[in-house]
Amino acid sequence: MTSETDTSPDEALRRDGPLSGLKIIEFTHYVMGPSIGVILADLGAEVIKIEPIEGDPTRRLLGSGAGYFPMYNRNKKSIRVDLRSTAGVKVATDLARWSDVVIENFRPGVMTRLGLDYEALSQANQGLIYCSAKGFLAGPYDQRAALDEVAQMMSGLAYMTGPPGRPLRAGASVVDVTGGMFGVIGILAALEQRHRTGRGQAVDCSLFETAAFLVGQHMAQKAVTGEAAKPMPVRTSAWAIYDVFDTADERQVFVGVVSDPQWISFCDVFDRPDWALDPSLATNNQRASSRERIIPDLRAQLAQLSKAELMRLAQKAKLPFAPVARPEDLETDPHLLASEGLVRVTAGERGPADLPALPLRMAGQRAGVRLDVPSAGEHSHEILAQVLGLSPESIQALEQQGAVA
Repeated sequence: MTSETDTSPDEALRRDGPLSGLKIIEFTHYVMGPSIGVILADLGAEVIKIEPIEGDPTRRLLGSGAGYFPMYNRNKKSIRVDLRSTAGVKVATDLARWSDVVIENFRPGVMTRLGLDYEALSQANQGLIYCSAKGFLAGPYDQRAALDEVAQMMSGLAYMTGPPGRPLRAGASVVDVTGGMFGVIGILAALEQRHRTGRGQAVDCSLFETAAFLVGQHMAQKAVTGEAAKPMPVRTSAWAIYDVFDTADERQVFVGVVSDPQWISFCDVFDRPDWALDPSLATNNQRASSRERIIPDLRAQLAQLSKAELMRLAQKAKLPFAPVARPEDLETDPHLLASEGLVRVTAGERGPADLPALPLRMAGQRAGVRLDVPSAGEHSHEILAQVLGLSPESIQALEQQGAVA
């Protein structure tokens, strides 16, 4: 006989998340460090964000930075600590010793100066996994300041994105977030190794090396062909049809034809028997060499169709296609809505926002929101009392010293 409160292992996984019970302290700001924390938090880890007394400066960014904090800080608890004070550093040290994982993305040397580096903390917590998110891994550049844009420029990613002579950063913080994902991979690998050895380790992830990994395909292209890759807007395409097309209702749709079976289907659905029967277009490489003949003709044909009709035909032909959307269009995307791909959080004074969920499905479930985006120091009392076991009098004394808030 089982009670009503008994749950199966599968139900517990769905309810708690695969990382339930994992304790994480986060000393981060901006994007790369917080992205590590939010991935782990969405997967069920308990993540405590340590903010300065005045709150994380990311909260106050304007313009393109205004969305950083609400996007990358859900499912976390917040405590405000003055790391310039001895009492504040002790609070942070005690929390780090309690944790399984520490994440930090301060400037090189800051954590060492505070006595919060891996070497110092691991002496009292040998199982500690300590992830540092920096601009560069160890080497000649490791003391240099870096940003997502710096890494995109240095790696050749910006060169590959823009037209010749006009390097262009990608339209999202792709290196910050991808670098954060590599940080998560390192943390999870270190956790698995800790299961076998009982010991933690330092994990370093970086912007520059992440961006280098992203352009590795272009480096390999040169190794294979002997020719340097051209920027994407003027690249030599591997396929004849792999383009954005204008429609009759002044919209745009991307359509790709990337295999011989797709070509046959495309010619059938789009009524191009002339191309289907042309022996000079029989193979992919033949078609790619004939792009200058195919594309102008196809642009004229597709420009007679509405966006909806072009997408209907592309779907019928089983081609890869996509309307050219704006980020705000995703708020009403039927697939994201149906697949629980958006989660609602508080995004500031304007109220709630529906933002992308973690792009994973585990045990049949999408990761949701257990904790809304915290206000600065929202959980300070709870953390000091429940995690560190401090009395109300001790907490009040720390507040009076200005060490916590």
